[in-house]
Parts: sequence; structure tokens; C-alpha cells
Amino acid sequence: MSKIWFVTGSSRGLGRRFVEAALSRGDRVAATARKVDGFDDLVGAYGDAVLPLELDVTDRDAVFACVARAKEHFGRLDVVVNNAGYAQVGAVEELTERQFRDQVETNLFGAVWVVQAVLPHLREQGSGHIVQLSSVAGVVAMPLGGAYHASKWALEGLNEALAREVADFGVKVTVIEPGGFATRDGRNPEPLANGFQAEPNPAYDAHRRRMAGFGASMPAGDPAAAARALLKLVDAENPPLRVLFGQGFHELIEQTYADRLRTWADWRDLSVESHGSAAR
Repeated sequence: MSKIWFVTGSSRGLGRRFVEAALSRGDRVAATARKVDGFDDLVGAYGDAVLPLELDVTDRDAVFACVARAKEHFGRLDVVVNNAGYAQVGAVEELTERQFRDQVETNLFGAVWVVQAVLPHLREQGSGHIVQLSSVAGVVAMPLGGAYHASKWALEGLNEALAREVADFGVKVTVIEPGGFATRDGRNPEPLANGFQAEPNPAYDAHRRRMAGFGASMPAGDPAAAARALLKLVDAENPPLRVLFGQGFHELIEQTYADRLRTWADWRDLSVESHGSAAR
């Protein structure tokens, strides 16, 4: 049975590949983007199976209107992919208030508006799968990514809570944490190698050099392969809450969690002491 998709940020990169993969197997897709003129080829190839919708996810009213339009056009929604987002690059000291707020408005609040708009429909039909594109940057933190990490770490917690809230309604939630994928002219955009750049402070130039070298050393994944993996994910009877897409970061994440556990253990006596008289 074919599925009905609602995908944000689908004009290029992984989002575009997700739309193409769904359409190619006979699913139908509401494909949203800030500009929809890039969907002409898909409309020509798939006709009414693809519904291009112009959308800025930071506009809550527009999100609700687009979701309602997609539901009206297709009759239901099965897979909702929160993909819209970008990376604001810069040391915490370098970021302007506007840069930080814009990052959170798009990456976090945009996802919240989509979730709030689709949930009444998914609850009513008793099924659905919300897929949130996070990042390896939602699990580990690196220099120059403070704003981006803040938005992605917030998404991780939001969706973990969401998954528990909606499970009884038959709605599934999965957070995808991609590593590096060649989404821009064959280049690897992760971790924080490209994106919106803050005005650089020379004090942080050493971090820029190290991060550029680190990004260049990581393997760039194939977006088409990621799209095929997503199809398997949404077809799974019991999809995971979290899943990594790509390779090269598993060891880093394992080490990060091991370090956290060791630090908590090393400082456990202080943790007990901080509890006060009730701990004695």
C-alpha cells in the first residue's frame, strides 16, 4: 500500500533525494520548500503524485495551512519528514543575537510547528510516522557549532518526549542523525564545514583550521543511499527512536558516551555531597 509523505526542506540535498525515492516507488508526496520552481521536473514526471508547496517553516500559520492543503489533496498523511534546517557556524562569542535566534527559529521551532500541525490528523487516523532529521551534531559537540548544536540537541530531547506522548495513538517517531553527506556539489557539509558563517574572530582561527581538516577527513555519504535507507526505515514495523545515517562517527559517539559515564562516576562523591543532609 503506497504511503503519503509530507517533507520539509525538499528542494535539494537529502530532502530532495527523499522525495525522489518515495515517488519512484509509487508513493505520493507533499514536497515543501521556500521556493517550488525546482519541482517542475518532478511534476512533469509524476503529475498529481507530487504536490509542491511553498513554505517557510518559521511561519507557523503557513505550516498549518500547508499541512491542511496536503491532507485535503491526498486524504491522509503517513510519513512526515522534518528535514528543513541549516547550520550556523561560529564560535559562541562570534554569534550575533539574530544569527542565534534565526538558527533556533528554523531548526527547532520550525519542526515544532510541523509536529503540532500534523498530529491532530495522525491521531485521528491512528497511525503515522514522524521522522526528524537531527545530526551527529545532535549527539556530540564540536567547536564553532554552538548555535547549531543547541538547536539539534533540543530536537533530540523534544522528539524523545514526543515519542512517549504519541505512542498510544499509533504514531511512531524516529530521529535520524546523519553524518557527512555529499549534498552540495559532492562536498561533505559536516561537521560544520560549510553553512552560514559568523564574522570570524582571529582568536578562534586555530579551531577553524582543525575543523576544516577534520571535515575533509570524514567520508562523504551518498544521499541516494540515505534515501533508500529511509524507505526501509519507514517500512519497518518497529522503527528505532534514533538511528545514525552514514559512517565514520560511530567510534566518536561511543567514546563520547564512555567519557560522560566515566566523568559522572569519577565525580559521584561530589554528586552525593551536593545532595545535602538527606544523602547522609
